[in-house]
Amino acid sequence: MRTRALSLKTWERRWGYLFIAPWVIGFLALYLMPMIASLGFSFTNFNPATPEKTVWVGLENWSRAIFADKEALASVVKILSFIPICLGMSFISAFVLAIVLNSKMLLGKSLYRTLFYLPTMIPLVASAIMWYGALNAQTGWIDQLLATATGLPLTGQNGIRWVDSPSLIYVTYSMISLWGVGNTFVIFLAGLQGVPTELYEAAEIDGAGWWRRLFRITLPMVTPVLFFNLIIGVIGLLQYFTVPYVMNNGTGYPNDLTNFVMVYFYRQSFAYFNMGYGAVLAWLIFILGLIFTAILFGTQKRWVYYAGEKR
Repeated sequence: MRTRALSLKTWERRWGYLFIAPWVIGFLALYLMPMIASLGFSFTNFNPATPEKTVWVGLENWSRAIFADKEALASVVKILSFIPICLGMSFISAFVLAIVLNSKMLLGKSLYRTLFYLPTMIPLVASAIMWYGALNAQTGWIDQLLATATGLPLTGQNGIRWVDSPSLIYVTYSMISLWGVGNTFVIFLAGLQGVPTELYEAAEIDGAGWWRRLFRITLPMVTPVLFFNLIIGVIGLLQYFTVPYVMNNGTGYPNDLTNFVMVYFYRQSFAYFNMGYGAVLAWLIFILGLIFTAILFGTQKRWVYYAGEKR
């Protein structure tokens, strides 16, 4: 009987290894090995056009990126300036949508959930092209809609320069990001649906109004969801590339404000073929993500509430 039990455990273990094998192979082949290779490239002057001329340069690329290349530092500063604006608009919009769809009085919730999530299924390149046309100062329907609603001359030569104005460009890109807020919205909605209803009932008996319940119950109870979305959002925005590349071909227009670190990495690696230096930039993006993640995990005990956790 004991032998049979051991044999069963052995078979279960083997089946477990078999089921996780595709993920392990994919992780090794598509993530770990390329990361190791890129780390090796970062110490060379590797150029895919002339691989035979590759030589070891040591820490030269790293020293250039950290201390000498002002454009690299500026690209990091630009993405760090953009992240709070984009995350703020996306989180507020997603949270408001989640609260509205979590209301007991709303009819057709499934339909609205589907409609709000559908834009995330559209390829980002197609979305960027569509929004570029919609925000066009001459013919875009956004300006035409605003002109109709306000009665102001906001079309043609008087149109709002959404993608041309340095003061509006980060707001414009953040508006475009709202198009794909579906993932964040669904996660917030799941968090709201997980808040115990008895807490709201007890608060109502005590005379707490809607705003008080929001700030005293809802927000504290969804902080784990907010924490998760914050980490995913920061890591995703550090790799922000598609929209600025599609809209201005990665030139940094206007005033080089959209020359984000990922755009700069792409230009160095695939336009100038400085793969060795590009590998350093890729690792710097990875390190920035690690730093932000570590900061968020290090501070979570001060603002993230987990039900049943002892403090």
